[in-house]
Amino acid sequence: MANRDILAIGTSAGGLDALRTLAGALPDDLSASVLVVLHLPAQFQSSLDAILTQSGPLTATFARDGERCEHRHIYIAPPASHLLIEDGHLRLGRGPRENNARPAIDPLFRSAGLCCGSRSIGVVMTGTLGDGAAGLQALKQCGGVTVVQDPTDAMFPEMPETALRLAKPDHVVGLAAMPALLGKLVRQPAGETAEVPERVREEVAIARDGYVTMSHMDRIGRRSVLACPDCHGVLWEIDEGGLVRYRCHVGHAYTAELLSAALDEGLRSAIGSAARVLDERIALTRRLMEEDRRTGHTRMAETWARKLQETEKQADVLRTAIRRVDEIARQALEA
Repeated sequence: MANRDILAIGTSAGGLDALRTLAGALPDDLSASVLVVLHLPAQFQSSLDAILTQSGPLTATFARDGERCEHRHIYIAPPASHLLIEDGHLRLGRGPRENNARPAIDPLFRSAGLCCGSRSIGVVMTGTLGDGAAGLQALKQCGGVTVVQDPTDAMFPEMPETALRLAKPDHVVGLAAMPALLGKLVRQPAGETAEVPERVREEVAIARDGYVTMSHMDRIGRRSVLACPDCHGVLWEIDEGGLVRYRCHVGHAYTAELLSAALDEGLRSAIGSAARVLDERIALTRRLMEEDRRTGHTRMAETWARKLQETEKQADVLRTAIRRVDEIARQALEA
């Protein structure tokens, strides 16, 4: 019987140090392929393969489209591509961003569940926001084993906390104990296969091909009254029993929490743009008023003065709104 030989790991803020620690403690005879998604700006990712290779006994490389997965090897998602696994081969998906990220963690977990079912192990480590929770839940539904770093042990606890709350993982463990746990899980028989939800198949295809239609979305969710912060198209609500997500027919996907943050940012940006226009109008109106006063056009100068006063009041209202949006966003992060 096959063992659990697909180890999919997702992490974000604080993930570089966590991955170095993990890579340094994995055994050199690990009978599994290790697939890693780490949220990092592209300019900081160029040496990640060398860093992880030097950290432990396993060679780490950036994944190449179509290459076959080998045991005792770490494959890293390259910038701007979703890392997927399909029939034992790696695929680099060209689909849209999920949770404002590409590569994103959720597509990796879903593809591991779809491809490998009970042979897969999903791990969520330190990070901010909620990427990974939906994918971890999907991997578990496909028969895989799920592991989350103990939030109290994580440098940034939000991502583990979200996964813990929404995905109900099989194991919660600190970083120091994680290599031993993963080694134990890898050696275990894969176990029973599980039926793959059609939604998982659809979303893996979106991440791989970047192709999605309204009929696709109607099969996996229901239309909401909300608009996508990325493309302003209709969002479909996907309710997975305690985990609510949104995806548009272009394919952009958000957890409910990340959608709220994106909408807050969009609102702030829109109000900020309006405030900048009013500031420019104030400057121009003041210039016209002063010029008319200088040239003796008193009545016109008084008209400009009234307009200046009205515009300054409007600008004050918008600045108050910006401060309120920032305060709401801060409170949400602290909640």
